Amino acid sequence: MNTNLKLICTALILLVTFNIFADAPHYDRYTRTKPIPYTGEILDFYSTKKPYGEFSNFGLFPITVDGKRWPTSEHYYQAHKYDIEELQERVRLAKSPYLAAKIGRDPKIPKRTDWLEVKDGIMWKALLAKFTEYDSLRELILSTGDSVIFEHTKNDCYWGDCGDRTGQNKLGKQLMMIRTMIIEGEL
Repeated sequence: MNTNLKLICTALILLVTFNIFADAPHYDRYTRTKPIPYTGEILDFYSTKKPYGEFSNFGLFPITVDGKRWPTSEHYYQAHKYDIEELQERVRLAKSPYLAAKIGRDPKIPKRTDWLEVKDGIMWKALLAKFTEYDSLRELILSTGDSVIFEHTKNDCYWGDCGDRTGQNKLGKQLMMIRTMIIEGEL
């Protein structure tokens, strides 16, 4: 077999292995939010089962970061609460984002000492991967126009809005930054 043919075969194997040709498994389970222009001033999301559930870190959009495939951005985020590779792998291999979050929130497992300083950057890295790997997500976030995006939940006052808009809504803010970067051609 000549060298060019070997390279092409290797590239195809990698593409199939990392499921590049397929859409996200999210759409095998949940309804796709149509990327029609959103005209509201505020856009709320939370559940993967509801419109704009694709924005949730529990959305089933595998990402590749630093040469590893992660089942969801939640898996990546929760795994990086630890600086021990075995713990990261345990989270990465969790069967669902819910189980990954359960491991990552286990108070009996000590978190990395710099977690509070690095967690925003970890989330940012996961979201960048998610929104650069999936054209469907880029199209969907662009369809939100200039609406203010909120992860609307009383369960989280840091990444979400506390359910009453008093929370920090860091996830919504990062999503809006990604939307701006796509609009400005930076992504």
